[in-house]
Amino acid sequence: MSGYKTNARIQWVNIDDLCSITDWRDILDGIKIVVHLAARTHVLRESDADPLAAYRRINVLATENLALACASAGVRRLVFLSSIKVNGEFTVGQPFCESDSPRPEDAYGISKWEAELALSRIAKETGLEVVIVRPPLVYGPGVKGNFLKLLDIARRGWPLPLGSVHNLRSFIYVENLVAALTDCAMRAEAAGNTYLVSDGTDVSTPELIEQLSSRLGARAKLWRCPPRLLYGAATLAGRGAEASRLLGSLQVDSSLIRTTLRWTPPFTAAQGLDRTAQWYHQKVN
Repeated sequence: MSGYKTNARIQWVNIDDLCSITDWRDILDGIKIVVHLAARTHVLRESDADPLAAYRRINVLATENLALACASAGVRRLVFLSSIKVNGEFTVGQPFCESDSPRPEDAYGISKWEAELALSRIAKETGLEVVIVRPPLVYGPGVKGNFLKLLDIARRGWPLPLGSVHNLRSFIYVENLVAALTDCAMRAEAAGNTYLVSDGTDVSTPELIEQLSSRLGARAKLWRCPPRLLYGAATLAGRGAEASRLLGSLQVDSSLIRTTLRWTPPFTAAQGLDRTAQWYHQKVN
């Protein structure tokens, strides 16, 4: 641990390494609520010989260590940012909901599910209140990864063979996620619950590209091609997982948090896309 930085209401603490032996004692002194966001996320060019073990070191063991430290320090509640990947990679017909049996497929999703299990065990053993939040893809100013790639594609107006894709995908604007996490931290009713969150507006990949293009002053060029043919070609090229995200559906039912906590996203999906496009326009210009 290195030094502290103080700014009016916020005290910043730098942690040299997040691991299973991180010493949280001084940091958690007097703290009643912890929102745990840190994780090893998707690695595009994986170099670790055992990717699952690498995810487990940060996402499971370090989370377990933090939760035990919270319980020991008298922290009342831990809010854990998990992932919709705990539920699975795609939906067919019905959106994911909290009562679904977890079916994580990749190392990241598996590690998040194992972290949830560890937190549930610690909650039962210590009385620490745990709230779990599983978001789908998060977008907003500063977004990276696949959503940033879509912004690049939309701006350039590249022709894409996605005109016959009729999937539906859920997203969440970053400030909507912050609002949900805040409610999960502050509302008594949230204790012990798992919540799925989203903007509440599902769109297809072609619709998303068209909406992003219009906001960036470009025109989407989408031509028709059978999705099965696209997926087959992508799989042969070693990009089947990427094609699944573009062609498949992943819908989230966020009705539980809306009814039990009376949570409503403060921003519409249209407003979230507006702000994201404005940020991107400034970034590239």
